[in-house]
Amino acid sequence: MANIQLKKYQANTLKVLRSYLEQARFSDAKTGYDHVLKEVLELEHFKPYQALPADGCADVPYVCMRLPTGGGKTLLSAYTIQLAAESYIEREFPVTMWFVPSEAIKAQTLETLKNPRNANRMALDKAFEGRFQVYDIDDYEQIRPQDLRDRACVIVSTFQSFRVEDTSIRKVYAHNENLEPHFTKIPSHAEGLERFTDGEHKGKLKFSLANLLAHHRPLVIVDEAHNAKSGLSMDMFSRIRPSCVVEYTATPADNSNVLYSVSAAELKAEQMIKLPIMLSEHKTWQQALSASILEREKLDDLAKKDKDYIRPIVLFQAESANRDVTVEVLLEELTENNNIPREKIAIATGDQKELDSINLFDPNCPIEYVITIQALKEGWDCPFAYILCSVANTTSPTAVEQLLGRVLRMPYAKIRTQEELNRAYAHVSSRSWINAQNKLYERLVSMGFEEEEAKEYTYQYPMSGMSDVQQEKAFSVILSEKPDLSSLDLAEQATVEVVEQESGEFALKVKGTMTDDVITKISKTIKGKDKKEFQLAAKIQQKHQEASATPAEKGLSFSIPQLALRFEDGLELAEPETCLYAHGWSLLDFPAQLTQADFTVNDDAKHFMADIEGKKVVVQYADREQQLSLEGIDTPWTELELSRWLDRRLKQPDVNQSEMLEFLRRLVDYLLKRSDLDMGKLVLGKFLLEKVTREKIAEYRKSATKLGFQQCLFSPDAIAEVDIGEFSFTFDPAQYPANRLYEGQYKFKNHYYPRIADMNKEEADFAFALDKNPLIEFWVRNIERNPDHAFWLPTSTDKFYPDFVAKLKDGRLLVIEYKGAHLLTNEDTKEKHNVGKLWASKSGHLFLLASSGLEGKDFFDQINEVLA
Repeated sequence: MANIQLKKYQANTLKVLRSYLEQARFSDAKTGYDHVLKEVLELEHFKPYQALPADGCADVPYVCMRLPTGGGKTLLSAYTIQLAAESYIEREFPVTMWFVPSEAIKAQTLETLKNPRNANRMALDKAFEGRFQVYDIDDYEQIRPQDLRDRACVIVSTFQSFRVEDTSIRKVYAHNENLEPHFTKIPSHAEGLERFTDGEHKGKLKFSLANLLAHHRPLVIVDEAHNAKSGLSMDMFSRIRPSCVVEYTATPADNSNVLYSVSAAELKAEQMIKLPIMLSEHKTWQQALSASILEREKLDDLAKKDKDYIRPIVLFQAESANRDVTVEVLLEELTENNNIPREKIAIATGDQKELDSINLFDPNCPIEYVITIQALKEGWDCPFAYILCSVANTTSPTAVEQLLGRVLRMPYAKIRTQEELNRAYAHVSSRSWINAQNKLYERLVSMGFEEEEAKEYTYQYPMSGMSDVQQEKAFSVILSEKPDLSSLDLAEQATVEVVEQESGEFALKVKGTMTDDVITKISKTIKGKDKKEFQLAAKIQQKHQEASATPAEKGLSFSIPQLALRFEDGLELAEPETCLYAHGWSLLDFPAQLTQADFTVNDDAKHFMADIEGKKVVVQYADREQQLSLEGIDTPWTELELSRWLDRRLKQPDVNQSEMLEFLRRLVDYLLKRSDLDMGKLVLGKFLLEKVTREKIAEYRKSATKLGFQQCLFSPDAIAEVDIGEFSFTFDPAQYPANRLYEGQYKFKNHYYPRIADMNKEEADFAFALDKNPLIEFWVRNIERNPDHAFWLPTSTDKFYPDFVAKLKDGRLLVIEYKGAHLLTNEDTKEKHNVGKLWASKSGHLFLLASSGLEGKDFFDQINEVLA
């Protein structure tokens, strides 16, 4: 089975979700939410948690994970099933209700979950070792009792299948004799299940799917269903009694509990989407169509140079039958006036489904153009779609958003060698797209982009067919002869326009950044004295542009040496893991024991008690089949079977399986020798036992890492050093994937990037002092928890990301960690301070631990003192 490598933002999303569900399991939904946002994500301000307003669901965890279009929400949903089963539901084979917004999306989701070669299916396969089953809601009668017992069951449905006030007209609420085998072991007095209200069966349980779900307390996954918290949906939730609800969406509703958001910049950095969007506005729809054809041909020429097969496709959005530019009109314009063969065109509307059963990725497929109205907006995905040409009046924002989403996906999720193939393109007519650029901004924001991202990732070309007054002012020079611009690439040609004047001369206009390459290429097309005039004027324009460009936009290098460790066979990057291995980490060096303080059981109250992250938690076991005495439970499990079960769930990359299994065998043996435990209790509490054991192993690892860390970095035999030739971090001028952006009023002048990652008030005040210091050339707000795009230093437990990194005009570097006054004396701050000072001494650069009012000095004084 192929190994699925999650993108970093996807792994971070799941990590935050796991943290929340584990906290909610041992506290409650609201407390877990507050803990993650305050303590894990360190947010100062966020919307208060809103409980699910459905009868009996007030304590049900409900959170929303926000990802822009193209972020892989379906894959994350697949991963969520096992994650929720382990961290909250504590059931080996959970039942999942997977809700989607439409029949088209349902069909697509089912296809990916049933296709053995699809990543969504493979995620489930790996999670449950093939023991899972996927059902269409229409086929729910096929579910057998043994499936619910021995397999993870996933039921995919639209909300419409459950939303109705009169439950008698929805199959899922109706009594169904075929479901009787499921109810033979459900007590007749079970609470929360619907009963007959009249007739001969009055008071008896209905054998309905809704009741079956309510009994099993399903995980509910919500895919882009924006009305999931409507009144009818709440009624549905109260009937199926979910254990927890997780929504994945690009556009959360106002009343959603948004736990984590991913930015478009993070998707771009992971090569998931094409950006920027190159927007061209045309006076007529015919011009927009012709320009799209030309753009596709040029992209196709570039695609032939790519190592992977790519066939750029244009999506045409036509108007409906009662308007002017219909599907038929577009088709005629393509075939009759632009000589496009009919076999290269597919029509995908409600009536014509010419894309059905066509594999667009097949090199033998001829399709280069797709005409639609709205039919592609759901359930269609082809990263070969590069160009959106919309001639339709954009009365349906959702349709535009979905079509834009189709052209944003990056082929093979990998950056292309030809830069033009890393961009998306939009051609629109001004008649139907009045104020096109603002409309595009709005649509991108609705697709999950931050407002600043939407502006940064939209580039508008000069409008064709418009007068000079209507165009944004661009660089212009008068030439005596018309230049031949064919040597310019696609993007460069789009920014250059040549307009013949009444005098017979030619006005050459260039919009956008005047690069050396553009100047050189255009110069080669100009002859005589025109060439010198152009070069002089272009250089002046270039200097004006450079004066307002950020260091990143200028392409200035920004590299920082990293701490390394000198071993006998060479240097290695100083990471906590390296220090762990340097000390000779072995789990078997530690006692395989859990005391009664770590894990025990209260027979009278029928609950387990454990120590999780230093907190005493109580876990009740008084539901369904667990409503039994904990004393002397008969179980077929053996010590070895329990050890192997724990081993499967506790796999660690730094502990080999034989060592882990032996540790767990010793642990189970120790627990069974305790007078308060027996095998039945251990099996019943195995999920909690897993969590406590995982934490115990983490505690042992932390202890070993701390010892190795001290030896490697701070002992008399320390081996830490800096070699910029071997290990250094370089900020990528083109990538700054901040998760959240600074939205304050002050406009910083010396930040390395055009945008700035989020800062609290104290950090922003410090950044102001940094920005004003005359000795600093430029600085950057370092991104947190992103090792590929931020500078970090090791600690004994993790990596730490200093808040700011600055480059001085004399070439030195200044690394700054900012701490609130209340945090200055804690152990974490002390360790970071020591590591920062060590880095400074080894590298010859500077480190500053800054804080408000530190020793009576303001921020300006603290910076000046370290620079002196």
